[in-house]
Parts: sequence; C-alpha cells; structure tokens
Amino acid sequence: MDARPLIIIAEFETTPETHDRFLEICAHDSAHSVADEPGCHCFDVLVPDGEANRVILHEVYTDRAAFDTHLTTPHYKAFADGLAALNITTVAVRMLARYAPRG
Repeated sequence: MDARPLIIIAEFETTPETHDRFLEICAHDSAHSVADEPGCHCFDVLVPDGEANRVILHEVYTDRAAFDTHLTTPHYKAFADGLAALNITTVAVRMLARYAPRG
C-alpha cells in the first residue's frame, strides 16, 4: 500500500479572555507551517459557527515524517508554549489517513 497524506484535526477550547490571542498564535503557526515546511500542504485555523470559544486546526502533511518534522520547528514551539501559557484545553487531536481523493 502506498503512503497516504496525514490529516490532523485538532480541537481546542478557549475562554473569552484567551480566544483572540490563541487565534493569533494559531495563525502564526499556520502561516509558517505552510511557508516553511515543504511537507505541510494545508493548515487551516477554523472557528465553528455558533461556538465562539472553540478552535479547530485542520492540517495536511505529506506523511507522518513531515508531521514529526513540524513538531520540531520554532513556530510549533511558539504554538506549544502559547497553548500552555494560556491554559488552553485540548479537546481532541485526531490523525487520519486520507482515503479519497488520492494524492
């Protein structure tokens, strides 16, 4: 079986006081991930309609190795530090293999 892209869906709960700052941190990680990492093909920062304190990250990597590289970058460290400093709750992190469309 050939390698499939790795999709990350990460969901976080903020507070009204931390929400905007956390979005800024996520946007920084997103911009640098796509610009600086050849293995990161997509990094969306999403806020569900009607859930003002929820943030969902949708990330697409070439494979698990590309995601593991992401975890070693300075922009990811800034994200992880911000997550801890703001005491953001991680609701869920899912790793998914894309079945369709292929490629």
